[in-house]
Amino acid sequence: MQNPPFPQEAAALSLQGPVGPLDVVVDLPRLDDVALQPVVAVVCHPLSTEGGTLHNKVVTMAASALRDLGVTTVRFNFRSVGGSAGTFDHGVGEQDDLKAVVTWVRQQQPHARLWLVGFSFGSFVSLKAAGDLQPDALISIAPPAGRWDFSGIAPPPRWLVIQGEQDEIVDPQAVYDWLDSVDAPHELVRMPDTSHFFHRKLIDLRGAITHGVKGWLPDAMA
Repeated sequence: MQNPPFPQEAAALSLQGPVGPLDVVVDLPRLDDVALQPVVAVVCHPLSTEGGTLHNKVVTMAASALRDLGVTTVRFNFRSVGGSAGTFDHGVGEQDDLKAVVTWVRQQQPHARLWLVGFSFGSFVSLKAAGDLQPDALISIAPPAGRWDFSGIAPPPRWLVIQGEQDEIVDPQAVYDWLDSVDAPHELVRMPDTSHFFHRKLIDLRGAITHGVKGWLPDAMA
């Protein structure tokens, strides 16, 4: 299987992953009133065994917020989800899936900066892979500290963490304690009255992402 070229418009496609095809969706920014940024953000979905897919509403909102800033987004299904081949691998093989997607992005868009975004289990996978992938920036939404082994992570200097204060799945205090123990700069956004899946808080999530990352854009840093 030969991987397709990077699309020039929104498209669903299939990439060759480590154990077979991977479902991928590429979305380009809405450019009516924003400049196209030389950035591609790869977004990782929540737990595969609990219904997580690239269509998860937090994943799609995060991607939408970035596109409104001029960033191109790539969402994909981990192995065992949708049309992606393979079986659930507790975050190990899923890191290889992410690396395969990133390899394709970098081959196709060699001059673009790479941002990684993860929600819940996707935060775990993207954080564990960050040391090898060396992204320019990382967004971690509700990282499941205390539920998965976050040892050995190496996040980039631009790292935004967003955590709901009423998360019923990830213990917010466990996240705060974990962040205090991590020797890495980060910006933490605590969202009050917010559950794990950001029910009735998706617009607030959009605002937190927009405010947190707009200073990372190449135009803003010029």
